[in-house]
Amino acid sequence: METRLKALIGAACALTLLAPLGASASSPTLTRADNRDGQDLSGTWRYSVDPYRDGLAGFHRGPPGEGHRRYDDVDVDAVTRAKPNALYEYDMDRSPTATLPQGWVGHDPSLRYYQGLMWYERRFDAPALKPGQRAFLRFEAVNYTAKVFLNGKSVGEHEGGFTPFSLEVTETLRASNNQITVGVDSTPQADGVPPPVTDWENYGGVTRPMRLVITPGTFVDEAWVRLTKDGKIAATVKLDGAQAANQEVHVRIAELGLDVSGKTDAGGVLNASIAAPKSLVRWSPEKPKLYDVVVQAGEDRLTDRVGLRTIETRGSQILLNGKPIFLRGISVHEEEFGDNPARTITEAGARALLAEVKEGLHGNFVRLAHYPHSEITTRVADEMGLLVWSEIPVYWLVDFGNPRTLELARGMLADNIRRDRNRASIIMWSVANETPITDPRNTFLYQLVDDVRALDDSRLVTAALLTARKTNNGVVEMGLNDPLADKLDVLAANTYNGWYTDDTLDSLPAMTWKATDKPMVFSEFGADALSGFSDPALMRKFSEDFQKKYYEKTLAMAAKVPTLAGMSPWILKDFRSPRRQNPIYQQGWNRKGLVSPTGRRKPAFFVLQGFYKQKEAGQKVDGK
Repeated sequence: METRLKALIGAACALTLLAPLGASASSPTLTRADNRDGQDLSGTWRYSVDPYRDGLAGFHRGPPGEGHRRYDDVDVDAVTRAKPNALYEYDMDRSPTATLPQGWVGHDPSLRYYQGLMWYERRFDAPALKPGQRAFLRFEAVNYTAKVFLNGKSVGEHEGGFTPFSLEVTETLRASNNQITVGVDSTPQADGVPPPVTDWENYGGVTRPMRLVITPGTFVDEAWVRLTKDGKIAATVKLDGAQAANQEVHVRIAELGLDVSGKTDAGGVLNASIAAPKSLVRWSPEKPKLYDVVVQAGEDRLTDRVGLRTIETRGSQILLNGKPIFLRGISVHEEEFGDNPARTITEAGARALLAEVKEGLHGNFVRLAHYPHSEITTRVADEMGLLVWSEIPVYWLVDFGNPRTLELARGMLADNIRRDRNRASIIMWSVANETPITDPRNTFLYQLVDDVRALDDSRLVTAALLTARKTNNGVVEMGLNDPLADKLDVLAANTYNGWYTDDTLDSLPAMTWKATDKPMVFSEFGADALSGFSDPALMRKFSEDFQKKYYEKTLAMAAKVPTLAGMSPWILKDFRSPRRQNPIYQQGWNRKGLVSPTGRRKPAFFVLQGFYKQKEAGQKVDGK
């Protein structure tokens, strides 16, 4: 399926349309699909494991034969009753059931390490389309590749496990007994994004909600509303459809008495702005004010709740609404609390995780690592008042010299930004994490940074960088020696001295950091601890005693860094990771969480909480 990136044009300055991207750049965007007409397709589905991809090809690699194509629009039982000698080696209508969205480990624990193809199917009745209406299937996330069939016909495919995609099915949809079949292949690709080796569980499956969306012939595809640095409320609206050009559009914020309006250009884009009224309440962690926004264009009406604020840098400071702010944060993986998570993020699950940050740690910031998290999570962050770092999974040893890999990454980045530009909570787009410096890597990441600036000039750009270390007269000096730093707004360092190094914990506070001319955050630091394991005599790694002291000494070091503007230690909660196999302490979990999988707070949690309480109160932290 060929799709193209439709870049929006910023209100403050004209932005250049990016070159066409590949299949991972979903079109249309269908922003706020949950608020649109249609029906939810979450719920009970049938599933069938296909480890040899029998449903896609025969054993001589030719086309799959009848009796193997799981997507055929057929009732297997009815066919074999009518023709007893017919051979079918599947029957989707009688396969086991699962509740979606959910990683398939939630269907059956034996599937935890299954990497391969899984087929899902369900039947549904659809509302009859009125003349001129259009229908789309929108998936918020399928990990990793998806092949989608409706009523036996291929309607499209998508690569990338964490961004949404929409497929038009206007001509394929029928009024009753629609059969939707999705082939989900979780197999990591050597030229994919992320690469095959990571430090988190893969969670193959349909992991986020899916929906049938019904729209008018021409509809509001994207509507981006924001506060500009010069005090205007700007709106960029993109229409999709035959009547997209020269269409009158209204963006109304009733509470402020505003109607930002105008007509779209030949490409179906409206750029308009108006002076912000004095009554405007700017969104902040202390007062996360959201305004109801209504976008009207012809027959279509789209609603959203939007916060209005500014974010920028000045020297080594990060400014929120023009005032310096210290980012009191933590990193989080998309994994709900519980002994057996299946990457099933509900609103309640997202609130439980983020409440530990906001209310438990007294934080104001969360790094959503290492991929775009659910739309549910970013909307909850808006409501709760948490600043967000959002990133794409350009991670470790991505194939930086491969043009296809770059195309995939650009598409994922574009889809992430286009999905979430209205989320006031998001202040930083991150283009990478811990990527070794090479010329191909630099070229790759420079392109991504340029893409961010073309798509969104209202936020900051960052990346989690590896650190450099040297010793002068016995004093360890840490710093960043990465050419990417020149392209970023905020510098971010992942530092694990005392955990992945032989440094004693007592030596950490004396370590120095080279001052930077830009804000720097500690994007990661941490130490594993098995909840409940204490060893104060030996102070062994994996004990809660070691983790607690590690935090005390690392925070003492951090307090002396002159240009440090925030931190997001690694990590809020223990999370699943197949690479972590110490049989006593890990057992397939990365134990760097400050809370256990079920939410028990470890002693280090309270160390960070105390540090943040002092920061919150504006007190100087001396690290003693």
